[in-house]
Amino acid sequence: MPEPVNPVTFPPSFLWGAATSAYQIEGAVREDGRTPSIWDTFSHTPGKTSGGETGDIAVDHYHRYRDDVALMADLGLTAYRFSISWSRVQPTGRGPAVQVGLDFYRRLVDELLAKGIKPAVTLYHWDLPQELEDAGGWPERDTAHRFAEYAQIVGEALGDRVENWITLNEPWCSAFLGYASGVHAPGRTDPVASLKAAHHLNLAHGLGASALRSVMPARNAVALSLNSSVVRPLSPGNAEDLAAVRKIDDLANGVFHGPILKGAYPETLLTATSSLTDWSFVLDGDLRSINQPLDALGLNYYTPTLVSAADAEPKGPRSDGHGASDHSPWPGADDVAFHQTPGERTEMGWTIDPSGLHELIMRYTEEAPGLPLYITENGAAYDDKPDPDGRVHDPERVAYLHGHLSAVRRAIADGADVRGYYLWSLLDNFEWAYGYEKRFGAVYVDYATLTRTPKSSALWYGRAARTGTLPEVETA
Repeated sequence: MPEPVNPVTFPPSFLWGAATSAYQIEGAVREDGRTPSIWDTFSHTPGKTSGGETGDIAVDHYHRYRDDVALMADLGLTAYRFSISWSRVQPTGRGPAVQVGLDFYRRLVDELLAKGIKPAVTLYHWDLPQELEDAGGWPERDTAHRFAEYAQIVGEALGDRVENWITLNEPWCSAFLGYASGVHAPGRTDPVASLKAAHHLNLAHGLGASALRSVMPARNAVALSLNSSVVRPLSPGNAEDLAAVRKIDDLANGVFHGPILKGAYPETLLTATSSLTDWSFVLDGDLRSINQPLDALGLNYYTPTLVSAADAEPKGPRSDGHGASDHSPWPGADDVAFHQTPGERTEMGWTIDPSGLHELIMRYTEEAPGLPLYITENGAAYDDKPDPDGRVHDPERVAYLHGHLSAVRRAIADGADVRGYYLWSLLDNFEWAYGYEKRFGAVYVDYATLTRTPKSSALWYGRAARTGTLPEVETA
């Protein structure tokens, strides 16, 4: 049960964290046996990333992790969510581990624990070993079995010291941005392959959860992080717009939480995509394997989605906030139009709407009663620059964090069991296809020198972490 809370304070055990992912921060892509992932290949392909930028160096966390952990401790963070580079641990995606790769994560975990920071491990944050993609990638069911073997390897290595585990981060992006629209690695544009990928990511979660539990202490918690969309109709009273909401909600949310939480895909999803596939890739026993009990659920939230019905005509680049492509990330939804939601926006063009986070939390409080929730990503990109004194003042991000943490606090007061919040992101870093042009970090990184400078938002967030309350926001 949630601890008692009033409208001002957060529960005493609430985790105040930050999150990162391996390819975005580590660098050292050719050191200690690491081999290319799909993001190495994608970022080195001309035209795929802004300015042709790559994660080869990123922010060099691989060599600077001790300083980064010390920075977290100085800020007062109590939790840190990071991902494992699969190809650093298992270069071909199969076979025995490279111990020197695992040793990096052992050192990182030990450093976090020594500073009183609770580690949370994400096993997969989009960086599939390239050899597995060459063998077919996520549209092939064997990839799910390879993931389970990898999960067991990492669970055996770190399960004695890490209690919080996340199998997959945002499988929607892996499946639909990677295999349908092609704006993310591996850059394929096959809607049927994207649906197969979604199913095999679900299967990987289930098999991976079982593998983790087979080698870890029972006290450890297994979760996954979904970027579940808050989908709203352009015209709430319009039946066709409400049908568009249903279709996108199934493709954004139901395709994952249906089998994972309830052991079945939504019938409306199967019907909407029936012209593309008969879903015969879902084999007997798959749904039982997927529907493993969860110890928690991670929710990633940035902005709501606004849709309406549209004529089923071929469209140009999508305006749904997931990058420009002539190929839709929404299989079977060519009759849905996406609209920019009104209001102030971040540098990503995403509308700022904390009410969506409250809505999302309360939805899953109802969908999965009794399941603890974590906000495993939430944050904003702004065009941050140091002032002449070298300080980085980012009042827009402070206001963003205040608004969204207030929404979390309100959800807790409304009965939601939210156990923690992980700000995205700890550091400015490689922002996927956007290269280094979008800064999400609470800590500014000078990419020429790799010097770290906490922004005013980091200092504000640190005060919140230390007091369990939200400091006032500057009005000028």
